Amino acid sequence: VQLQASGGGLVHAGDSLRLSCAASGRTLSPYTVAWFRQAPGKERECVAYIAKVGDIFYADSVKGRFTISRDNAKKTIYLQMNSLKPDDTAVYYCAADEVYYGSHFKNYDFRGQGTLVTVSS
Repeated sequence: VQLQASGGGLVHAGDSLRLSCAASGRTLSPYTVAWFRQAPGKERECVAYIAKVGDIFYADSVKGRFTISRDNAKKTIYLQMNSLKPDDTAVYYCAADEVYYGSHFKNYDFRGQGTLVTVSS
């Protein structure tokens, strides 16, 4: 599985943005899918994931503002980001794994290149 994230850009605080992560190869249905982000000078953090067993996780910093979803038929993962804040500025990465689900990026077998989101105040 190869993953390609897109949809990043420059927005203002309070705006919305939707990121997409397109998968090539196998269907995503057997995989946990996740979004991570890394802000300048900070460690990469898990933003959200949907486990293949159905569990959904959101980081406290994005709860109520971000929504992760998946379209298995389109082999695409989405991250809808609303009420964006300058603190959301980061490079966003998508990831997938057939077995692991959790908050550690390196534990995901498949990891896409990032897309930059910049939120101006």
